[in-house]
Amino acid sequence: MKRALSTLILALLTTLPAHAASCSWSAKTEEDEGGSVMTASVCGGPKGDAHLMLTCFEKPMLSYDLGDAGGQLEPGISGSFTFKAGDKSLTEKLELEAMYNYFTTELSGPTDPLLALLRGKGDVTVSADKYGQASFPLKGSGAAIGKVLAECGKSSGGEAD
Repeated sequence: MKRALSTLILALLTTLPAHAASCSWSAKTEEDEGGSVMTASVCGGPKGDAHLMLTCFEKPMLSYDLGDAGGQLEPGISGSFTFKAGDKSLTEKLELEAMYNYFTTELSGPTDPLLALLRGKGDVTVSADKYGQASFPLKGSGAAIGKVLAECGKSSGGEAD
């Protein structure tokens, strides 16, 4: 029994890094209500089902999808979320985007302190008392965020023809 348990633990430990490695930053064009938009995103959290996403029309917009941990949230809510990477930490108020069931915040621009934190090294942990926490890798974030910021202001954000 002891040997079976240690084999199971070893098997779980060897599969976790492979799952974590699949969560890396990417930047690609995705369809949105207003047409195509460049989106940088990364998955994370204990099950890899939480997501951070960055888009930009006139200003950068950060979205946080809690994944399965969020469940179906009530429209009109907001929450204070703390983003911590290394020795830096920022707390932002995010509003629920009810249509997509994730939290969003508009950032001030390319030099926003939260974008600087997300371009760092290591991992970023996003936490809120009511919603728990999730960690996301930052490897590749600088290039992905740079691609999105290069598109800021280029899209009308209006109806597609």
